[in-house]
Amino acid sequence: MNEHTEADPMPYAEVEAVLRDEFAGVHSSATVTRCVEAAHYGALEVTGYAHPSLVERIARKHLHVLALVASERG
Repeated sequence: MNEHTEADPMPYAEVEAVLRDEFAGVHSSATVTRCVEAAHYGALEVTGYAHPSLVERIARKHLHVLALVASERG
């Protein structure tokens, strides 16, 4: 059983790995980690629970926006 709980020290390790691969060459792993952490806390604040699939979707949106901003800056 692969259940993610708040007590799990790295509940979003898979999410981070997927996003690091997806955004390799665009964002550093530290940026991916920060976006996953921000998504986690945002989901908790809004819904009261941060399911990994929700955290992944939110973090992916953050990373897309950051990439867009970086491309507009030149």
